[in-house]
Amino acid sequence: MSLTQIDTHARLDFRQGLRSHGFSAFNRRAITTLQINVGKVCNQACHHCHVDAGPKRTEKMTEPVAYRVIQLVQSSPNIEVVDITGGAPELNQNFARLVLAATQTGCRVIDRCNLTVLLEPGYEGVPAFLAQNDVEIIASLPCYTAENVDRQRGRGVFERSIEALQTLNSLGYGIPGSRLQLNLVYNPLGPSLPPPQDRLEADYKRNLRENFSIEFNRLFTITNMPISRFAEMLARGGETSRYYKLLADNFNPHTVENVMCRSLVSVAYDGQLYDCDFNQMLDCPVPSRKTIWDIESFGELENTRIATGPHCFGCTAGSGSSCGGQLE
Repeated sequence: MSLTQIDTHARLDFRQGLRSHGFSAFNRRAITTLQINVGKVCNQACHHCHVDAGPKRTEKMTEPVAYRVIQLVQSSPNIEVVDITGGAPELNQNFARLVLAATQTGCRVIDRCNLTVLLEPGYEGVPAFLAQNDVEIIASLPCYTAENVDRQRGRGVFERSIEALQTLNSLGYGIPGSRLQLNLVYNPLGPSLPPPQDRLEADYKRNLRENFSIEFNRLFTITNMPISRFAEMLARGGETSRYYKLLADNFNPHTVENVMCRSLVSVAYDGQLYDCDFNQMLDCPVPSRKTIWDIESFGELENTRIATGPHCFGCTAGSGSSCGGQLE
């Protein structure tokens, strides 16, 4: 039975959608990625932001929480990737400490960067710090034109983003043959699914190279989640039901095995544990409501049930979507 053959209420029941395609369980496997959300403080306030981050937010990870996270990384040998996000993670006072601790354990470290933060007074040294520690940068750039970027992220953001990208290129980021990885993120401007990732990546590379001499490694397309500011935008436009229907009607069973929550755990700025960053923003913690002080290793969360909701269709619609882009 397909999702289009069940009623509207059931269609928004993600677990029933899974069962209709033969998935009897939806549990976490071995945890190889730790995603750390250091808070909601940001120098931008983007329209699509599911974190509802901005300059006026005050929620941020404290030193005791950061130290406990570091202890758990050191006691969790299966963790291969430490993915640091926010807000603008670079604005947190524990950012460098988390980066250094994770690299010392042999983890690959990712910085989810909004680019413009690298131009903020007092943060000019961050690009060099990231390069010195081989930190992979995944940077938001929802389009290669100023009009579309500024419409989603604020006036002048595109110009400043280009300047930041050129600075990163000067350090070797995104340059062919360099070990320093620079990947960009595309989000649709409205209530639609992203286009095919490979085709859009080619457009990005051509336009950014020809117009700004900018190089990067990969483009990740990520579906907008009906959470926080984007959910409010949908509600204002009367698009909420239509968007949920779009996600559910485009459920792709081939994406289920690769959604990020199967191999990831997310830590909030206050130490609460979640199955993903989206669940974190919906205050939908791991079913046991554990915190970082309730466990001795992230491995204790392996083979446990993953909390789900209607928003999960955002990760399984079309070609799929995760923090690493298209799934299929």
